Amino acid sequence: MHLPRQLAPLHDLPDTPEAYDAVLADVTEQALARLTPEGNLEHPDCVDDIGDTSLGITSLLAFAWQRGKDPRLPEAVARSLAFHLRERVYRDDNPGYPNLKLRNSGLPYARYTLAAGAHPIGDWPSTVWALLQAVNVLDAADGLVDDGPRAELLDVARGYWRWLTEATFFNPQEAGNQAIGCVVGGLMLAAHLPGPEAESVRARALRLYRDEIRAHRVVDRGAALPPEHGGAYDNNYGPISLSFLAQAHRVSGEEIFAEDGDTLARYLDARLTNGGFDNGGPRYSEQHSAFESVLGLRYFGARVGADLGRYRGDSRWARHAVKEDGGVDGHFAWMLVWQIQDTTRWHREPPTKTARHQLRAGTVSVAFDSRLTPAVVEAGGTYYLPAAVNRQHGYGPVVDGFLLCRPMGEVRVRDVRIDGLAAKLVTKPVVGRDHVLRHLQSLYVTDGTSLWTTVTVERLPGTPYLLAGLPYAEDDGDRVRRTAEGEVTSVGALRLTHPAAEGTDHFDARSETTQEQAAFALAADPRGYGNPDEGWRHLVSSTALEADPVPDAPADLHAFAVRYGPAGAPLTAAFTRDGAGLTVRTEAFTARLGDPAGDAHGEPELTLSAC
Repeated sequence: MHLPRQLAPLHDLPDTPEAYDAVLADVTEQALARLTPEGNLEHPDCVDDIGDTSLGITSLLAFAWQRGKDPRLPEAVARSLAFHLRERVYRDDNPGYPNLKLRNSGLPYARYTLAAGAHPIGDWPSTVWALLQAVNVLDAADGLVDDGPRAELLDVARGYWRWLTEATFFNPQEAGNQAIGCVVGGLMLAAHLPGPEAESVRARALRLYRDEIRAHRVVDRGAALPPEHGGAYDNNYGPISLSFLAQAHRVSGEEIFAEDGDTLARYLDARLTNGGFDNGGPRYSEQHSAFESVLGLRYFGARVGADLGRYRGDSRWARHAVKEDGGVDGHFAWMLVWQIQDTTRWHREPPTKTARHQLRAGTVSVAFDSRLTPAVVEAGGTYYLPAAVNRQHGYGPVVDGFLLCRPMGEVRVRDVRIDGLAAKLVTKPVVGRDHVLRHLQSLYVTDGTSLWTTVTVERLPGTPYLLAGLPYAEDDGDRVRRTAEGEVTSVGALRLTHPAAEGTDHFDARSETTQEQAAFALAADPRGYGNPDEGWRHLVSSTALEADPVPDAPADLHAFAVRYGPAGAPLTAAFTRDGAGLTVRTEAFTARLGDPAGDAHGEPELTLSAC
């Protein structure tokens, strides 16, 4: 089976003016065929996320008219705009809406679901979306929209802004993408307001960003990030936040948005595999965005010099939102407009600067978590996740059922690139059940095709083994396919084990269950609201690669050696003492690891040469 949303890299989509004109032409034909006598442009199957969607199609038609002056569009824009102003602007409080600060305000808002009280929790983001659709129509209104409807739309947009910032609590879902989108709406609205009012709205938007979003950023892997639904990053909404930051910088010129976008972009680049696969997040573990992410990935990828377009988006939403029948939906329509307006081109080369939480070369990559334990290993077109044993997750030695990968002190890193090799040495102090402090040294070396991992630690009791990952998925053309195996070689005996027990908290990679499905089944909240990362942490056991120690290691050490990727030459690994350090010789390289305590300043020492 294929993962449903890990599809083609986003930079594979043509983004020439001609390609975008073809997209708008297709939207135009669909919209003209759909337009009802009342002026409704909503997809007939749309139920949720509906309150802004007709206006979203209107904004695309208005934008298309500005580019091509299709004579059929002025009437369609006028009728559909009238429909939204007449039928989709609500002023009575939605029964059951929990986030009001001011009841019976009479201010306009958009509904997530049209039926009163049916699902009011989504009204805040729906109103953000409606504000953004409205300002996009206003941006394209010159010569197209009559003065009366234009003034009425501007008044409604003012009301949306006030409802979002005065009548309700700001950002009630703690979703950075929604909150930054609201700020963008205020910044764009200000451009249509008279002087003093414009400055007031702009100042408030900037203040909300600083005080309500930036001040509450969450740190992950050393980066301060806008929180997404209770976590630092979500691989659906995080790239969408990046797009909102790009638009905020484009329309305001404020450096704060560029700085924060650069930070998020570098973080995303570090966690993203070479092949574009990503995993994890507080809302959806494996559901990627697509056209919603293009602006941010392209804009900030160029700024920081990273090939962020390798991100595998959901190409079913390659240009705009669609329903199951493939028909256009107006949800998030502004993102298509903005990415057409922006002329930034994709940066396609990987960064040359090393990143603390990433090792990447050729077709190999390792994304590390905050503790410098691999979060995703990619080699030979296969993606490996941290395995689970006795409710503990990660990569590292296991002794008597206890996994040694959580640091008990400072984690130190040394990167070396030489002779066509890229290496990262991670040194961390760990404590086992025996309360003995040991220095764990993990060396990761790649030639761009294979990944060698060696792990050394002071002698452990019992019969330890190395937990070496959970083979989870593999490239299959533009798709990513589930798997339960991979090309892995070990000097010590290697086993691929599967959980003996059954149940949601035991993940067998041979099943057709995805990581996201298993994680939601273990989460405390319903699917779509809970934290699948949090649920996944409840996993007791999983499919796992287990590697036995190297047989001829120094007497005071346990050593492990594993190679991921194409078989090639037989794997060899010899570990010999070199003063206070250690020399590791394999068939591909020789590495000298300094004293685990580091140099005179506590920094790790690593020298590397190719064989």
